[in-house]
Amino acid sequence: MDAILQAVKWDKNGLVPCVAQDAKDGTILMVAYMNEESLRKTILDKKACYFSRSRQKLWLKGEESGNVQHVKKIAIDCDGDCILIQVEQAGGAACHTGMRSCFYREMDEEGNLIQKGKQVFDPKKVYK
Repeated sequence: MDAILQAVKWDKNGLVPCVAQDAKDGTILMVAYMNEESLRKTILDKKACYFSRSRQKLWLKGEESGNVQHVKKIAIDCDGDCILIQVEQAGGAACHTGMRSCFYREMDEEGNLIQKGKQVFDPKKVYK
Protein backbone atom coordinates (compact mmCIF):
# COMPACT_ATOMS: atom_id res chain seq x y z
CA MET A 1 0.00 0.00 0.00
CA ASP A 2 2.86 2.39 0.75
CA ALA A 3 4.08 2.22 -2.86
CA ILE A 4 0.91 3.69 -4.33
CA LEU A 5 0.53 6.24 -1.53
CA GLN A 6 4.06 7.49 -2.20
CA ALA A 7 3.53 7.50 -5.99
CA VAL A 8 0.46 9.75 -5.82
CA LYS A 9 1.05 13.43 -6.52
CA TRP A 10 -1.52 15.00 -4.25
CA ASP A 11 -2.71 18.49 -5.20
CA LYS A 12 -2.29 21.51 -2.89
CA ASN A 13 -5.42 20.41 -1.00
CA GLY A 14 -4.14 16.87 -0.53
CA LEU A 15 -6.50 15.44 -3.17
CA VAL A 16 -6.19 13.43 -6.37
CA PRO A 17 -8.91 12.75 -8.97
CA CYS A 18 -10.17 9.18 -9.20
CA VAL A 19 -11.98 7.63 -12.15
CA ALA A 20 -14.37 4.77 -11.36
CA GLN A 21 -14.80 2.32 -14.23
CA ASP A 22 -17.04 -0.73 -14.51
CA ALA A 23 -14.69 -3.70 -14.25
CA LYS A 24 -16.77 -5.83 -16.64
CA ASP A 25 -17.66 -3.57 -19.56
CA GLY A 26 -15.31 -0.59 -19.16
CA THR A 27 -18.01 2.07 -18.77
CA ILE A 28 -16.74 5.17 -17.00
CA LEU A 29 -19.14 5.50 -14.09
CA MET A 30 -17.93 8.62 -12.31
CA VAL A 31 -15.06 10.86 -11.29
CA ALA A 32 -14.49 11.90 -7.69
CA TYR A 33 -11.59 12.88 -5.45
CA MET A 34 -9.60 10.94 -2.90
CA ASN A 35 -7.33 12.03 -0.11
CA GLU A 36 -4.76 9.78 1.53
CA GLU A 37 -7.22 8.54 4.14
CA SER A 38 -9.92 7.65 1.59
CA LEU A 39 -7.40 5.85 -0.62
CA ARG A 40 -6.14 3.85 2.36
CA LYS A 41 -9.71 2.94 3.30
CA THR A 42 -10.49 1.95 -0.29
CA ILE A 43 -7.45 -0.32 -0.43
CA LEU A 44 -8.16 -1.95 2.94
CA ASP A 45 -11.94 -2.35 2.67
CA LYS A 46 -12.12 -3.02 -1.10
CA LYS A 47 -15.03 -0.55 -1.28
CA ALA A 48 -14.70 2.84 -2.96
CA CYS A 49 -14.28 5.66 -0.47
CA TYR A 50 -13.86 9.22 -1.68
CA PHE A 51 -13.36 12.65 -0.16
CA SER A 52 -16.38 14.91 -0.62
CA ARG A 53 -15.14 18.41 -1.39
CA SER A 54 -18.59 19.92 -0.78
CA ARG A 55 -19.05 18.24 2.62
CA GLN A 56 -15.32 18.20 3.52
CA LYS A 57 -15.47 14.63 4.78
CA LEU A 58 -14.94 11.02 3.74
CA TRP A 59 -17.70 9.58 1.60
CA LEU A 60 -18.19 5.84 1.30
CA LYS A 61 -19.85 5.41 -2.08
CA GLY A 62 -23.32 3.97 -1.50
CA GLU A 63 -23.57 4.90 2.18
CA GLU A 64 -27.07 6.32 1.59
CA SER A 65 -28.20 4.63 -1.63
CA GLY A 66 -26.75 1.17 -1.03
CA ASN A 67 -25.03 1.43 -4.44
CA VAL A 68 -21.60 0.46 -3.11
CA GLN A 69 -18.63 0.16 -5.46
CA HIS A 70 -16.72 -3.08 -4.83
CA VAL A 71 -13.13 -2.47 -5.91
CA LYS A 72 -11.58 -5.06 -8.23
CA LYS A 73 -8.43 -3.23 -9.34
CA ILE A 74 -6.56 0.00 -8.56
CA ALA A 75 -4.16 1.71 -10.97
CA ILE A 76 -2.32 5.01 -11.09
CA ASP A 77 -1.42 7.01 -14.19
CA CYS A 78 2.12 7.70 -15.40
CA ASP A 79 2.29 11.14 -13.75
CA GLY A 80 0.84 9.94 -10.45
CA ASP A 81 -1.88 12.57 -10.59
CA CYS A 82 -4.92 10.39 -11.30
CA ILE A 83 -6.19 7.09 -9.92
CA LEU A 84 -8.30 4.56 -11.79
CA ILE A 85 -10.39 2.07 -9.88
CA GLN A 86 -12.22 -0.73 -11.58
CA VAL A 87 -15.35 -1.62 -9.68
CA GLU A 88 -18.38 -3.82 -9.53
CA GLN A 89 -21.24 -1.35 -9.09
CA ALA A 90 -23.92 -2.60 -6.69
CA GLY A 91 -27.47 -1.56 -7.53
CA GLY A 92 -26.60 -0.79 -11.14
CA ALA A 93 -26.24 3.00 -10.72
CA ALA A 94 -23.25 5.14 -9.80
CA CYS A 95 -24.82 8.57 -10.29
CA HIS A 96 -26.81 10.38 -7.61
CA THR A 97 -29.37 11.20 -10.35
CA GLY A 98 -30.20 7.50 -10.56
CA MET A 99 -28.41 7.00 -13.87
CA ARG A 100 -25.91 4.15 -14.31
CA SER A 101 -23.08 6.57 -15.14
CA CYS A 102 -22.56 10.23 -14.31
CA PHE A 103 -21.70 10.65 -18.01
CA TYR A 104 -25.25 10.15 -19.29
CA ARG A 105 -25.38 13.35 -21.39
CA GLU A 106 -23.71 13.48 -24.80
CA MET A 107 -23.28 16.36 -27.20
CA ASP A 108 -24.90 15.88 -30.59
CA GLU A 109 -23.67 17.30 -33.90
CA GLU A 110 -25.49 20.60 -33.28
CA GLY A 111 -23.90 21.04 -29.87
CA ASN A 112 -27.01 20.10 -27.86
CA LEU A 113 -26.84 17.83 -24.84
CA ILE A 114 -28.81 14.63 -25.32
CA GLN A 115 -29.65 12.33 -22.41
CA LYS A 116 -28.53 8.74 -23.02
CA GLY A 117 -29.39 5.67 -21.03
CA LYS A 118 -32.18 5.12 -18.56
CA GLN A 119 -32.64 5.96 -14.93
CA VAL A 120 -31.98 2.97 -12.66
CA PHE A 121 -33.55 4.44 -9.50
CA ASP A 122 -35.56 7.48 -8.42
CA PRO A 123 -33.26 9.69 -6.32
CA LYS A 124 -36.24 11.26 -4.49
CA LYS A 125 -37.02 7.85 -3.04
CA VAL A 126 -33.40 7.06 -2.14
CA TYR A 127 -31.99 10.28 -0.69
CA LYS A 128 -33.66 12.04 2.18
